[in-house]
Formats: sequence, structure tokens, C-alpha cells
Amino acid sequence: MAKARAIVKRLKAVKNIRKITRTMELIATARFKKAMDRAAEAAAYTRKISELVADLSQANLEFHHPLLEKHETEKNSVLLVLTSNRGLCGGYNTGVLKLALKRYQELQSEGQNVRLEVSGKRGISFLKFQGVTADNSYTHFEDRPTFEEVDDLASRYITEYIEGKIDRLDVAYTEFISSSRQAAVVHSLLPIGALETSETDSDEQYDYEFLPSAQEILEEIVPTAFKARLFKCFLDAAVSEQIARMVAMKGATENANEMVGTLSAQYNRARQTQITSEILEIIGGAAALE
Repeated sequence: MAKARAIVKRLKAVKNIRKITRTMELIATARFKKAMDRAAEAAAYTRKISELVADLSQANLEFHHPLLEKHETEKNSVLLVLTSNRGLCGGYNTGVLKLALKRYQELQSEGQNVRLEVSGKRGISFLKFQGVTADNSYTHFEDRPTFEEVDDLASRYITEYIEGKIDRLDVAYTEFISSSRQAAVVHSLLPIGALETSETDSDEQYDYEFLPSAQEILEEIVPTAFKARLFKCFLDAAVSEQIARMVAMKGATENANEMVGTLSAQYNRARQTQITSEILEIIGGAAALE
């Protein structure tokens, strides 16, 4: 009887866990759809403005924006790592952090002064465990990052790059390719020229007429392109996190279903054994009375 009671207790606990994982799966699915819509909308805008900046950076203009030009020496670099504030999302954080650590060590081996900045409680905890101290950490970027929040961060990077305080900006995050494919990547966002030439395969050249002037247009569009690109990194990370959590919770729910079936079969066998024993005791007692 004690064995059957233990199985019933464990079965009840597994069913409760299954309810939780199923609920988290549904929540992640709903958030994923909203995040994917935001990422898709931002992707088209970012791609078009990046193409325009790439064309302008390759055009024969008398004026060039500082963000498009690579510094003569690269001594000070910034590595921004985007992770989640919450867990239960499979290997989402692990892939980004492993890639970020590798990039961090590569930059240090090149003799650069690397400033490490981490977004997300999981990334901060991981780096503390590894004995790596983050220079700046952010925990206010949730699963719905706003452009205003990213704009403050981007504006600081722009100012530091123009003033020569930093020579390079790398961002480690999970890139959203499709609903079935996401990949941990490290992209260089500053200088902008290095990013745009690698993403633009077209050899076509365009002649532009600027009104009121090329300088005023570039001063406006180049920082906007950088901010949009950084914002897209945050959006990609957010939608990839929800996909990873949705998949992880779906797997946990399926495992719970299997455990419920196994425990139910064990309980039925234990109960059947108990009933058989009781019947044998009754028969034995009746035989003794005869």
C-alpha cells in the first residue's frame, strides 16, 4: 500500500508540473508571435536603410561620416552580449555566451582593451561564475525592448566612437533567421562601413543628388542606420528567446506526458498486486476456518 501511495504522490506532482510547462509554452507562443511581427517589421526597414548607407559610403563624396570610417588603430573595443533575464529556454543563453567568451578572448589576445557589457541576468550570472567581470550590465531589457531604451545605449556608443574612446563595437546575440532557425552570432556594428560592405553583394553604383546637402543627410541617416541595426539585434534576441522557451516547454510537457503514462502503469501494477494479495489472504483465511 505504501508503494502505491508514493506513486500517487509522484503522479500528482508530475501532473502539476505538466500544467505549469504547458501554460509557459502557451505564453511563450503568444509572445513569440508578437515579437516575430516586430522583428519582421524592423528587418525590412533596417535592410533598406543599410543598403542606402552602403551605397552612400561607396559613393565618391567629399564628406564622409565618422561612423563610416575605420580608425587607424584598434585599441579599445566594446563587446555587447545579449542574453535573457529568465531561464527555462533551453540552450539559448549557452550558445551566445560561449561565442561571446571566444570573441572576448580573441580580442584580448590581439592586445585590445575590451570593455565587456552584458544585457540579461543569465549572462551576468554566467560571467561571474567564469570569473569574468562585466564593465556594464543591463537588466531592464525585457522580451519587448523599446526603441527609446536602445536609443540611449546607441547614442552613447556613437558619441564614444566619434570622440575616439572606442574603436570597435561587437554584438553577440542570437540572430532570428526564421521560425525554425536561429543562430548565435557576433556582428561588428562599428564602424558601419565594415558591416555594410559585407552584407551588400551588389556591384551597382548609383549617382545621388542631395538636397539640401550630402553632409546634412549623412549626419542624419548614418546614426539612424546604426540605431536601427542595434535595435534589430535586440528584437532578434527577444524573438529567439521566446522560440527557445516555447520549444523547451513543449519538450518538457511531452516528457511529463510520458512520465504520467509510466507512473500510471506502475500504479496499476502496484494496485493489482495489492488486490491479488488481499484476495489470497481472504482465501487463505477461509481455508483455515474449514
